[in-house]
Amino acid sequence: MARLTGKKLKMTQIWKGDVVIPVTLVKLDEAGDISTLVENSMVAVTGVTKGHGFAGVVKRHNFGGGPKTHGQKNRLRAPGSIGNTAAQRVIPGLRMAGHMGVIRKTVKGLKVVAINAETREVSIRGAVPGPRKGSVEISS
Repeated sequence: MARLTGKKLKMTQIWKGDVVIPVTLVKLDEAGDISTLVENSMVAVTGVTKGHGFAGVVKRHNFGGGPKTHGQKNRLRAPGSIGNTAAQRVIPGLRMAGHMGVIRKTVKGLKVVAINAETREVSIRGAVPGPRKGSVEISS
């Protein structure tokens, strides 16, 4: 199992025949053997996700929010009920607002579309985690 490290450059697109393929460019570091990567092979990419700061429950956990009418004024993006009255505490693990992003994430099953050996750039189809110029690790 080969592991290559590099930097995520940008999202772009390439042409293969008459088809436009959206890809992410990854610039590999000097260390590591690029010959282990093969076009059309599946890889797993690990990186640190983008930071979103302090996020509410609608953005962080995809909650629906409250109704816009029927007397609701300032509860559109509120979480709603957080438990029953008898517990008299908040149950651990309850999904609430808080810090979102900046975690190590592995995305498996991404396809290597093109490899440029001279510039050490790899075009990967799919969602590569992290911001531009963020460090990523490619596992084949």
